Amino acid sequence: MKNGTMDIGVIGMGVMGSNLAFNMADHGFQVAGWNRTDDMTEAAEKRNPPANFHAFYDLKAFIDSLKKPRRVFVMIAAGAPVDWAIETLVPLLEKGDIILDGGNSFYEDTRRRHDALKEQGICYFGVGVSGGEKGARRGPAIMPGGDRAAYEAVRPILEGIAARAGKEPCCTYIGEDGAGHYVKMVHNGIEYADMQLIAETYLILKHVGGLSNERIGAIFHAWNTGELRSYLIGITADIFAEQDAETGRALVDLIVDRAGQKGTGRWTSLEALQRGVDLSMISAACNARVLSNLTEERAHASAVMRAPAAADMTAEADFIEAVRRSLYTAKIVAYAQGFSLYRAAKEEFGWSLDFGKIASIFRAGCIIQAEFLQRITDAYAREPELKNLMFDGFFLSSINRNMESLRSIVCLGVQRGVPIPALSAAMQYIDALRSGQLGANLIQAQRDYFGAHTFERTDKSGSFHHEWQEHYEK
Repeated sequence: MKNGTMDIGVIGMGVMGSNLAFNMADHGFQVAGWNRTDDMTEAAEKRNPPANFHAFYDLKAFIDSLKKPRRVFVMIAAGAPVDWAIETLVPLLEKGDIILDGGNSFYEDTRRRHDALKEQGICYFGVGVSGGEKGARRGPAIMPGGDRAAYEAVRPILEGIAARAGKEPCCTYIGEDGAGHYVKMVHNGIEYADMQLIAETYLILKHVGGLSNERIGAIFHAWNTGELRSYLIGITADIFAEQDAETGRALVDLIVDRAGQKGTGRWTSLEALQRGVDLSMISAACNARVLSNLTEERAHASAVMRAPAAADMTAEADFIEAVRRSLYTAKIVAYAQGFSLYRAAKEEFGWSLDFGKIASIFRAGCIIQAEFLQRITDAYAREPELKNLMFDGFFLSSINRNMESLRSIVCLGVQRGVPIPALSAAMQYIDALRSGQLGANLIQAQRDYFGAHTFERTDKSGSFHHEWQEHYEK
């Protein structure tokens, strides 16, 4: 292979890396592929890749094959493997070359790597990629963050392979240093909440409504033709239609009730605490996954704790419609919370985040793609500095119209003992946001009582401390 002929190199020939490489090759780019272990490269070659894909088994030959400035797309596990890749690559690169990290790296790691490589004259991009295996192969949503000028060197490739919403690529320059991975992190947090809401909706339909898997699948399929239309609703309908070939039973009933997580949802929840942003639904979703893994404790609790008595049911059609309205309303809250964190990060780090553009690239390719993402794009077009997505006229009217449904379904779930932490968190967030009083005055009085932390008054300005008296015997 002649040196300096490849448009881009991809390191990591696992599922995501090889599919992204093939996607690039499909779009006319000459792509070099390399993996730390030869077996993964061999496996990629055996999958009948496009003609423009070229496998390499020697790292130096792989680097030498790239056009200058060299563009190296690293698609490997986050954390130490990325640091290893950088340490290995840097001696082989030159000033002006570009490393793109397409994994789910923590944004603070990305900021650190960006600054360290900048001192050496090498551009480092943290690139959020969403869409899973199929998205990587056919078109993902892409969230690149790094040097604005250097983005032009990678833009044709990234925008070329991205999913399309209409004619627009689901890829845009996000912002400086770690902004791309930050946006992907919160995207995944919203994804956690979205999936949890759907799971809770399933529990309500099955254990409160008494509906069969077949009926539930049909309901999700019908919902996917209206305002709830989204990738996750669509695949949920598919899941309920899937039969196990060996037993003939619904496959979903044979899957262990335990969910894994790779950390991005947890990072989002912790970041929200750092920025002082209420992400209760995402935190609830993370906690639900944690609890799902306590299989022994749950089994014991189910044996010794009494379930509540059944509550009266309403007509089936009205019940299903109330569940649909609840899910839709709670999804609005989840997205509103996520975009509130984007707003806080923009202020904290000085990033040039465009909330409308972020919503627009989520419209296709990614896991949280949904019908109302266009509504989010429109909301920020009307008011770019919208303080809370729920205050936009469209979303506000939706919440006001559907709030009673959400409240009734949460109450029904509580009465029947169905665990619905995310739906409950959505209702509590709305109630807290609209409430004239949250009891924080009492909390501040307590803080002043035991720690002299002071308080503000409603009738005059300034900070005050009160010498509290003991009125009761302790």
